[in-house]
Amino acid sequence: MALSQELLDILACPKCKGDLHLNDQHDGLVCSACRLVYPVRDDIPIMLIEEAKPIA
Repeated sequence: MALSQELLDILACPKCKGDLHLNDQHDGLVCSACRLVYPVRDDIPIMLIEEAKPIA
């Protein structure tokens, strides 16, 4: 089961409150403004700033 579009529409970056989108592998949510990727594990987005990885 993948993340629903309804959930993606309401999620925002916890750091800057900006929009998020799924990466190509569907294993992370990308904030283009902060240049961070929040992981998605077992179809659950991990929305903790400490867990986010910078975009290389």
